[in-house]
Amino acid sequence: MPGYDQFTRMTKELQGGAFVSGAVSARWEENGQGFTYATAGQSYRFDVATMKATATTPATPAADPAAAGRAAGAGRAGGQGAPPAGAPPGRGGRGGLEQAQTEMVAGPVAGCPSGAAARGRQADCTVSPDGKRKAFYRDRNFWVANFDGTGETQVTTDGSLDKRIKNGSGSWVYGEELGQTTAIWWSPDSSKVGYYRFDESPVKDFYLGMTQTSIQTSLDVEAYPKAGAPNPIAEVFVYDVASAGRTKIDVRDGKPFTDIPADGSKFTNDNVGHYAYFVRWSPDGRELLLNRSNRRQNIMEFAACNPTSGKCRVVVREEWLPSWTDNRPQMRYLADQNRFIWESERNGFSNYYLYDLSGKLINPITTHSAFEVGPIVKLDEAAGVMFYMARSGDNFMKMQLHRVGLDGKGDVRLTDPKFNHTIATCPGPAAAGGGGGRGAGAGGPGGGGGCGISPDNKFFVDVYQTHDQPPATQVVDMSGKAVAQIAKSDMSKFDKLGLKKVEMYTYLAADGKTTLYGTIAFPSNFDPAKKYPAVASVYGGPGSAVTNENFATPGATTEYGFLVLQVSSRSAPGRGKAMLDASYQKLGVTEMADMAEGVKALWSRPYFDKARVGIYGTSYGGYSSALSILRYPDVWAAASASSSVTSWFHYDSIYTERYMWIPQENKEGYEDGNAMNYAKNLRGRLLIYYGTADNNVHPNNSMQLIRALQQAGKSFEVQVGPDLGHTGVNNQRMWEFFIENLIQRPDRLMAPGGGLTP
Repeated sequence: MPGYDQFTRMTKELQGGAFVSGAVSARWEENGQGFTYATAGQSYRFDVATMKATATTPATPAADPAAAGRAAGAGRAGGQGAPPAGAPPGRGGRGGLEQAQTEMVAGPVAGCPSGAAARGRQADCTVSPDGKRKAFYRDRNFWVANFDGTGETQVTTDGSLDKRIKNGSGSWVYGEELGQTTAIWWSPDSSKVGYYRFDESPVKDFYLGMTQTSIQTSLDVEAYPKAGAPNPIAEVFVYDVASAGRTKIDVRDGKPFTDIPADGSKFTNDNVGHYAYFVRWSPDGRELLLNRSNRRQNIMEFAACNPTSGKCRVVVREEWLPSWTDNRPQMRYLADQNRFIWESERNGFSNYYLYDLSGKLINPITTHSAFEVGPIVKLDEAAGVMFYMARSGDNFMKMQLHRVGLDGKGDVRLTDPKFNHTIATCPGPAAAGGGGGRGAGAGGPGGGGGCGISPDNKFFVDVYQTHDQPPATQVVDMSGKAVAQIAKSDMSKFDKLGLKKVEMYTYLAADGKTTLYGTIAFPSNFDPAKKYPAVASVYGGPGSAVTNENFATPGATTEYGFLVLQVSSRSAPGRGKAMLDASYQKLGVTEMADMAEGVKALWSRPYFDKARVGIYGTSYGGYSSALSILRYPDVWAAASASSSVTSWFHYDSIYTERYMWIPQENKEGYEDGNAMNYAKNLRGRLLIYYGTADNNVHPNNSMQLIRALQQAGKSFEVQVGPDLGHTGVNNQRMWEFFIENLIQRPDRLMAPGGGLTP
């Protein structure tokens, strides 16, 4: 096929990366007089007094962060069928392999089994902190025993498959959408243990045929709440080991669990506590803590509950009534385990606030109203300061290091806004939050090797770069002055191969006023006198990043003869809540319109063939791909859509309603984002892929689109993954599809009626 030889050659050349990264990971000495690091296969010690580095023993490959930089630098912009870099952890998981699940019935004999809970599930056994006992889930009930398995006590007896009750486990949608990987929580002193009770009787089952490649098939049955349908009812209990008493936690403050009315009347959505999640104990063990929200998810409360009375009190209440709140803000305790730092978007931009567990707001720590904070890098209570990252560079993708007093005074930026910076996050008290979604800029290239800031807070090790300037590492003092250069990237291989740097460009969103960013990766043999087809790797969805200011190198994919694009939308994070609100109740509308504008902005370039542009993605990226070619047939000529949501009527309640509310009250929004409504528009070539065992985005999504296209008389392709879960189409087949349609047979792209030309 065209470009195959060049692709094969460059794939071999790019093994090990396109360059040797200048990003290094420093490990400071406790006295702050120096730090050690490794780069390019050699270890060094940097001395603060002399501001010079001295070679020490040779570095092992595993200790060489430059090796990691080389690996990370290869292929980022080329794409290999995955969501684009930066897709958030919560949604990025939609592109991974999903294993078929069955009802858990077996309990442990002694101890607890090792290994993390499967996706969408909760660990079924937990050992007490003192190591003497375990609590576990068996036969839909909750049990406690000695660690060796003796002295079993069955705490609950109402768990039943027929009655659809389970104790000590969670519901799939809680695991998938609320990150609830636990359903059993021991108190710090091992005297009490909290556990979930779920009533899934209101929820309709979804039936999925499994093992379809076997002689006999099996059936996966899951209580899967669809958007606008009844939800599982979550309750939390606490069991006292000594007294064998149980207390029900009043997660809704005495109010009933209300849900979608059966008669179709309006759902008032008043009660906070419809969802109760992120359950954990206070550090002193006196209270059980949890987050809770209303079904609409525009109100979220961090609550503390008395394990004896069951009464809960509000510690922090967050509201963003125009759309949705962050359901797991970052939270970090101070050393006294009473005060904590809390992240909030209450002013429209994420900032940090200092609270105590009584619910008292001590003071705001940051008060930015033009950019958002990123992760905390170092907390030095003795000095009364906090170092954190923020999106305060000359564009929002360039993360900067700030220092601020814990009293909120003296906030100062310490880095050059022309670059994107990475400062390794320092260890500290255990983080009590799971936000993580704003982690860009810390722990990236150069992170993970210890604290990036010296123990005396006089210097920090800074990895700086942009999308077209490779990473380098320097030592910077607390006035923001660079005092020593540590390492620069070796670009000799990059230059020898004739690789082209990725270009970042800007364009206006569909609203005609918001500036968005896209990138273009070029083949090494790029000739501006020729016209090239292009392919965009997409994901989409609220809060999913696309473009960034980390140095990017083209992968071998471009060598087939493609320009590889990334296009953004107003759903990208980091620019304030009002920006994200543009997509509220409009999934599939705002993002697709913006991404189309990102391609249109390139139409005037002489080497860009606007008639030959493809798009691909998996999960939400599959949705973006399918809906884009159907809604914008003048922009996209070919699309590969894997494991796609094709209509939000099909997807689960928690994720969908957070951004779309319920279809009963947003029918127009649901229909606007329904791919089947646009099947008649297909003019280009479409490849649909789904796994038959996908219990996340069910196969009926793709099947309904297939039926709609058939009824519209359209020609398209289908690939099926027998007994596979939430996966993407075979990567080689996908690129074969794009080569066939965008390079070999472009004449058939715009055939009348979307069919093949003779």
